[in-house]
Amino acid sequence: MTQVNELIGGGSGLGWVAVKAVLLFAVAVVGLRLAERRTIAQLSAFDFAVAVAVGAIVGRGATASDTSFADSAIALVTLLVAHRLVAILRRHSRAVRLIDHPPRVLVARGELQGRELARAGLTAADVYALLREKGVTDLGQVGYLLYEARGTATVIGAGREPGPLQRDGLSASGYRPAHPGPDWLGR
Repeated sequence: MTQVNELIGGGSGLGWVAVKAVLLFAVAVVGLRLAERRTIAQLSAFDFAVAVAVGAIVGRGATASDTSFADSAIALVTLLVAHRLVAILRRHSRAVRLIDHPPRVLVARGELQGRELARAGLTAADVYALLREKGVTDLGQVGYLLYEARGTATVIGAGREPGPLQRDGLSASGYRPAHPGPDWLGR
């Protein structure tokens, strides 16, 4: 009987664990549904932190006998409201610099930019993998490789003039070539 008690904890509270789990799941779903779609579609660093915290709160709140549904629900709602406030702050240029990583120029004119790779926490092998995913077979094909804030990559072909959105990304990266050529930002 002792092993059964250890396995199910006496069993008397199992129904309440199930009720708390369903209620906390409902609060999380409603809260996430009220949030912006990007919360689930593209996880930034702060989105990921909230997703992990929501999972922890739901898991702990459902199973901990010393944590009430109300405590867990308040923690969930507070976290989701804070997430919404950060999402609103991201719309302001000063705040976005504190929250999001800037784009990085990892390759310029066919050459790896070692300092930018280090700042992005990447290796040459990581860049080569990104380029292969984009169908690039040789570094000489790359005018610029932008590593975007969410970890995606934008390839600007060698000899191509960057378009307006690409110029914006290059400018946002803060990258300045040592010897700007005629193709630098279309100037």
